[in-house]
Amino acid sequence: MPGTRFILEVQPRIPEPLKRLEELANDLLYSWDRQVRRLFTRLDQDVWGSCGHNPKTFLRRISQQRLEESVNDRVFMEDYQRVLAAYDTYHQQCMHPGIEKHISPDEDLIAYFCAEFGFHESLPIYSGGLGILAGDHCKAASDLCIPFVAVGILYRQGYFNQMIDEHGNQISHYTPSDFHQLPVTQCVDEDGKPLVIDIDFPGRKVFLHVWEARAGHIKLYLLDSDLEENQEHDRIITHQLYGGDKTTRIQQEIVLGIGGVRALRTLGVAPTVWHINEGHSAFQILERCLECVQQGLDFSQALEVIAAGTVFTTHTPVAAGHDIFDHGLISSYFREYINELGIDLQEFFALGATPGNHGGFNQTALALRGSRFQNGVSRIHGGVASEMEHYIWPEVPPQENPISYVTNGVHLQTFLARDWSNLYDMRFGRAWRDELLNHDYWERIDEIPDHSYWSLRQSLKTELFENVLRRALLQYRRNGCSEALMEKLTRNLAPGKSDILTVGFARRFATYKRATLLFSDPERLSRLLTDPERPVLLIFAGKAHPSDLPGQQLIRTIHEFSLKPEFIGHILLLEGYDLAMGRKLVTGVDVWLNTPEYPLEASGTSGQKAGMNGVINLSVLDGWWAEGYNGENGWAITPHEPHFEADYRNHEEANELLNLLENKVIPLYYDRNHHGYSESWVKMSKASMKSTIPNFNASRMVRDYIANCYGPASRQCKHLLENNCKGAKELAKWKARVNRSWPSVNLRRIDKSGGSLVAGENLRLEVAASLGELSASDVILQCLVGTESEHEKFILHDTIQLKSSGVSKDGSALFELDLEPPLAGLQFYKLRLYPSHPLLSHPFETGHIIWL
Repeated sequence: MPGTRFILEVQPRIPEPLKRLEELANDLLYSWDRQVRRLFTRLDQDVWGSCGHNPKTFLRRISQQRLEESVNDRVFMEDYQRVLAAYDTYHQQCMHPGIEKHISPDEDLIAYFCAEFGFHESLPIYSGGLGILAGDHCKAASDLCIPFVAVGILYRQGYFNQMIDEHGNQISHYTPSDFHQLPVTQCVDEDGKPLVIDIDFPGRKVFLHVWEARAGHIKLYLLDSDLEENQEHDRIITHQLYGGDKTTRIQQEIVLGIGGVRALRTLGVAPTVWHINEGHSAFQILERCLECVQQGLDFSQALEVIAAGTVFTTHTPVAAGHDIFDHGLISSYFREYINELGIDLQEFFALGATPGNHGGFNQTALALRGSRFQNGVSRIHGGVASEMEHYIWPEVPPQENPISYVTNGVHLQTFLARDWSNLYDMRFGRAWRDELLNHDYWERIDEIPDHSYWSLRQSLKTELFENVLRRALLQYRRNGCSEALMEKLTRNLAPGKSDILTVGFARRFATYKRATLLFSDPERLSRLLTDPERPVLLIFAGKAHPSDLPGQQLIRTIHEFSLKPEFIGHILLLEGYDLAMGRKLVTGVDVWLNTPEYPLEASGTSGQKAGMNGVINLSVLDGWWAEGYNGENGWAITPHEPHFEADYRNHEEANELLNLLENKVIPLYYDRNHHGYSESWVKMSKASMKSTIPNFNASRMVRDYIANCYGPASRQCKHLLENNCKGAKELAKWKARVNRSWPSVNLRRIDKSGGSLVAGENLRLEVAASLGELSASDVILQCLVGTESEHEKFILHDTIQLKSSGVSKDGSALFELDLEPPLAGLQFYKLRLYPSHPLLSHPFETGHIIWL
């Protein structure tokens, strides 16, 4: 119709008995407490859906009449009071036992920086796995009641919304958020005015507002540059997540890293441990160093203090995932900053230097050099990161450098289906929530009768099909599909059709994730999917970055296959992948498919969410699945090493995938044995649950960070700060001496020992070390004993330290050892020397080793 459309929103007055609904709507605890969300759905399910599951928007749009009716609804009010009682009890909890031996609830505070946070679809400041992992980390921190704050950016437009057109093209569009309808409140100063902090950009200042989100026991602080005081091009800095060019990206990372530190300082928040979750916030290291320099330390001393209290988690083994800024861009934004740090331009550039990028400043390199506790996010990824980043410690074998791993976990209460939660409450009581790390406890899943278990799984799949059908029809109608075509495309989603083997693949469409590996043999795949006795349905969902053209081509390819006559109705490609869709998929499909190119899958947490719901994983042995697979809880595709040609690897792994589908997965699902369900399938599904829940939940993950990263970082930083930073000054001075001396350090054997012994004899080892400015107390000399593999790889068996035995006439330090060989027969030994100091966070922190 012609004419201007004006917006009018009639907001209700919340009745006094329901006033605390506003409190619930402003606490992100609702993102993982389904009882809170259920209150809103009970009030008006249609409004809840139409406002995108946003409680604050919901309370602006629900009718006054419905609220008044609810006040007089005894059943609703009883439920409301129960939810409030549980909510208040949660907030009265104290830190979980055992944690206090690592961190102090009174003295410590962890500050967790990340570019995105995926708590819930109602707070659209996430794009995918990194953000959802960050959200789960925060939720687990709240559940454990640890002292914790998070820092991020409040994006005006967030990540893009996705549509897929009739040709399979991804269409990206952005929807601005009204911050007053988000679960955030604006931070104010002492006068009650919006808090403003500023950061320096070339020739100008940029002003930032700070917003606070409450999430259970923790707080999330979010930065926003969309202020009238800023120039127009600065107001849009915080508009889009991962949008814009390199200039936008460096501006966002300055806002996050430097602005984030200044926001906390202005708010009076004093962290003792700083966690950099991926390199986007690495500039915070510089700001914290500047604070130390302004207090009288030189830069090297400041870096020791700051690095000791910093944890850095790297998430991607893909080179493109590491931000690199050219030196010209860096110098334009940091020239004055560098002067304030008291170092020259080349010293500054060295902080972000990497081999092969001589004109670039790498944020991952800065984060590694500015932290002392570093980790990957799975066992394999920890090893890959150690190899990729070995340039930080070039003389140290990658497997011994400081990068360790903490395998990701997911927040169980967020992603466990409501039906499972209710069943556990009924059969196990509510105490199961306190048994997340108890492996034996989860054997109780076997107590659930197989037929009941199968029935619940089928019920979840029916819910998924209803959701997918609604989404698909909206998508197809918008794209102009005929009714006849829509009926063909969705025929396997019809009511009563849920007993079809359903495979889900939902994640970012990046080429290394190989979404189309399954289509390598279309004729064979068609035969498997369309068998009338054993049909299979494939559901795909995910976004490709707007700049990732090859990733968008994957979407088009799947779209084209879904319309081919031989596949129609057996392949569905859904648009608009977000947390809400993800929760439905990981609870409702039968099989979760993951086919990354080894070893490029850092973790792959979607498979963990699926496994917790009894979905069976079919995945390449990479990321978390290499640790999670036990031979009874799913199927494993054997990866080929990267040195094989990509075409060969893809062919072999695709063939194994199709073999598994044809010979294992499909027969197992349809092996009903006159029971109406597959007993063997239920057994494997239960094994999936039992193995995933206690091993890969976010509580276990955060506890690992507390024990292995947060606690040690807190203690180390305090140690270096004692007595006016005496430790930091001593360590910085010692490292400077080591770095000066190391190029001239050398070793030589001075014993006369041969290469054979008789059992019971010792091997006499004597070594002279020319150490320059160093002394024997500055180094450790070790003997490594082991065997060799068939590929002549040294296999370590034991490490023995040589003793200092004085100084030779030429001033060399002498070391000796009477080695009692730990093995029989043929064995090998190596000798190495490296710097050592009691204040080091890691034995090989200096990166120096000399092998004899």
